[in-house]
Amino acid sequence: MIHSKLPKIWYGGDYNPDQWPKEVWDEDMRLFNVAGIDVATVGVFSWPALQPDEITYTFEWLDEVLDKMAANGVYACLATATAAVPAWMAKRYPDVLRVDFEGRKRKYGGRHNFCPNSPTFRLYAARLAGKLAERYKDHPALLLWHINNEYGGHCYCEYCEKAFRVWLKSRYGTLPALNKAWNTSFWGHTFYDWDEIVLPNLLSEHINNEKTTFQGITLDYYRFQSDSLLECYKAEYREIKAATPNIQITTNLMGTFKPLDYFKWAEHMDIVSWDNYPRFNTPMSLVALRHDLMRGLKHGAPFMLMEQTPSQQNWQAYNSLKRPGVMRLWSYQAVARGADTVMFFQLRRSIGACEKYHGAVIEHVGHEHTRVFRECAELGRELNQLGDSLLDARTEAKVAIVFDWDNWWAIEMSSGPSIDLKYVDEVHKYYEALYSQNIAVDLIGVDTPLDGYEIVLAPVLYMVKPGYADRLKAFVERGGTFLTTFFSGIVNETDLVSLGGYPGELRPLLGIWAEEIDALFPHMSNQIVMNQPLEGMKETYNCGLLCDLIHSEGAEVLAVYGSDFYQGMPALTRNRYGQGEAWYVASSPDADFLNDFVWQICAARGIEPVLSTPAGVEVTRRAKDGIPYLFVMNHNDTAVQIELETTSYLNVLNDKHYTGTMALAAKDVWILFQVQ
Repeated sequence: MIHSKLPKIWYGGDYNPDQWPKEVWDEDMRLFNVAGIDVATVGVFSWPALQPDEITYTFEWLDEVLDKMAANGVYACLATATAAVPAWMAKRYPDVLRVDFEGRKRKYGGRHNFCPNSPTFRLYAARLAGKLAERYKDHPALLLWHINNEYGGHCYCEYCEKAFRVWLKSRYGTLPALNKAWNTSFWGHTFYDWDEIVLPNLLSEHINNEKTTFQGITLDYYRFQSDSLLECYKAEYREIKAATPNIQITTNLMGTFKPLDYFKWAEHMDIVSWDNYPRFNTPMSLVALRHDLMRGLKHGAPFMLMEQTPSQQNWQAYNSLKRPGVMRLWSYQAVARGADTVMFFQLRRSIGACEKYHGAVIEHVGHEHTRVFRECAELGRELNQLGDSLLDARTEAKVAIVFDWDNWWAIEMSSGPSIDLKYVDEVHKYYEALYSQNIAVDLIGVDTPLDGYEIVLAPVLYMVKPGYADRLKAFVERGGTFLTTFFSGIVNETDLVSLGGYPGELRPLLGIWAEEIDALFPHMSNQIVMNQPLEGMKETYNCGLLCDLIHSEGAEVLAVYGSDFYQGMPALTRNRYGQGEAWYVASSPDADFLNDFVWQICAARGIEPVLSTPAGVEVTRRAKDGIPYLFVMNHNDTAVQIELETTSYLNVLNDKHYTGTMALAAKDVWILFQVQ
């Protein structure tokens, strides 16, 4: 638990006092107190201000800032400042600069501008982290450590190439094992010396940024780059833990961010934190999915909302304002799905460069008399009123959706079957069907224990890692319901096809054989025609994208295709296996099918909505000490009627009692606990 020093939902965000003259700092403290802000993330991009050359460290300004924060009751989420290297380092030690996908050496500029395998970067980054930890280990303002910032990106320099070969030796041991894993006999790519291996980029194996002629090589390079950045994080982590073993450490993740395997990262984070920046038209179900994924990284533990904008963003094509009430609504959505903090980027709006139009609690006008500040201050008041009532509350879900970064990478670098196959989109379709019916879901990894779940969904489980098929069989055998879809069970962990017919190792569990895979053009569709409609389902639904041509090998055929030469072939099957059942959806169905079908398989297991509500109303539940708290959130632009029946609830946000049919205003939130 991170809240020992500040036992409430933390409220604050990124603060950059080094961008402002000292006379502004006192006014910042006053405004923070007015807004109820009690945590400020300090020093994220302050490396040059802290270290102007190799041997000089200038911590005095940071001493003054932290002292001032402590005196004003504002705690520090203290960053290690290593997110962008100083100009002096890039000039004197060019090994710190990245080489891009096209093989061009970068010059100084931007951010995330360091090579993760640069000896210089690793030396100076770890050293700075250690000095910060030693200096501030006993400072009263220190609350949490924040390493680097939004890690990401790939490098293709000579240091990475050499380190990649070392990584490969560790993974495969011998060149014959590597050649087998990569199927290098294809196109005469057999390697007889480790130094013959070059990086997979546009100068070697790649057709473009996504597609490559050798998927196995690029798949391993993605893994290697994720691991390389993780090693940078771990080097700073070790330095900090040595000086402050009881202060927790995080780094801010970015939801469904493709380059990094966050399940591996979470193993080395004391608490998960992430930055939530939906576009104006991002479906709320996708935002919810990302929150649930962040919660799932550490098996249901609460996480931190590290960044969101209080008003607008700066990097999108159309940076619309958050309408009145939306900032509050989206903040509580994060809390509802497991966040124990609400934090912003940024607290005071920058005056120059690319983030000067990114929203802030304190706008350019510099005072509290703005709509955004008033909304932030009101939220601060509410969070203070909530106290510790929700801290460390947990979400209980009986349904899980499998999410795997290796699977994502492998699917989308594959040469075929369809350029339109996007892993996150397919996962989101199933998640959205559950979200729209207020059914709780956990997003889990392939190493997450399956005990406690009634239903496990694994859309497009293209890659089946060693032992995972056996774990799924055991889950179903003891009574679980498992569902997977088209293009599943195709390859192993090195992207080699599992011979013997699709879906490979999953074939006996699913009771089917997939003979061919048809890719449909965007304007094309087929139909799922129910042989024996389940209760509440229609006779026919549309489907598209890919259609597996499958044969039953014991599975019950519940629906068939409605057209094309494979009309009448199975489109939906169910296989009894042990005490449970395994479903296979052979195409990508429309939303109507998924809504109806998900409802049926959940109802069959006695899994009900948290609360039945009109469309656009999101409901979740977090429980603490046996007390469930119901979050009811209206994303609609108009008020809706919520049916609470005879149950009596107390809304902890306003201390009012609710029962029967109640009106929930547009963009409003209730947090209810049952009093009767």
